[in-house]
Amino acid sequence: MATIGFLALVATLTGTIPSAEELRDAGEGLGVLGGFLYVPAVALLNSLFVFLPALVAAGGLLFGTALGTPLALAGVTLAACTQLAVGRRLAGRGVSRVLPKRVRRVDDFLERRGFWAVLYVRLAPLVPFVIVNYSAGLTRLGMGAMAAGTAIGEAPRVWAWVALGGSIDDLGSPEARAAVALLVVMAVLGLLLARRQVHREREGAGE
Repeated sequence: MATIGFLALVATLTGTIPSAEELRDAGEGLGVLGGFLYVPAVALLNSLFVFLPALVAAGGLLFGTALGTPLALAGVTLAACTQLAVGRRLAGRGVSRVLPKRVRRVDDFLERRGFWAVLYVRLAPLVPFVIVNYSAGLTRLGMGAMAAGTAIGEAPRVWAWVALGGSIDDLGSPEARAAVALLVVMAVLGLLLARRQVHREREGAGE
């Protein structure tokens, strides 16, 4: 759906629906400049709540899977760090001292296990990416933990969306099928890990 939405946007702007090969040729025609433009564009557009899978899938359409994956992952990581910084700038670091007790527990958890907390959130399915990032600005989560947790946690999903974007003209290809299978596995695995972590935190709180 994300890739279809991107194609609809392109068709609206150009009056035609370009093929995946035409879009990839356009991306390759930009050369190194294309990558330099794409990464901050992902961060900026996602910060404005543009659907992240559509932006990632566009990387596959423009650059192919091999190049699109690292570029898209860089854009996703930059988006998370940018939104954390903006949220912190708007709220101010001192806001954590006036947060409700339950929220302060989350703040403490993020400070103690920042990288792992971000990793669990990235692996968990259906967690709103942008809202989590802006909300993290209310906590003491470190920028390094946000970047590392996002890069590692989002890497499999990014590859899958990039592969689907690059295979829009052949969704029955082995790469597209592998991408769909990986998205399903990630959803199940993320749900299991999230449930286990919640259970551990409840046990720790009860001690």
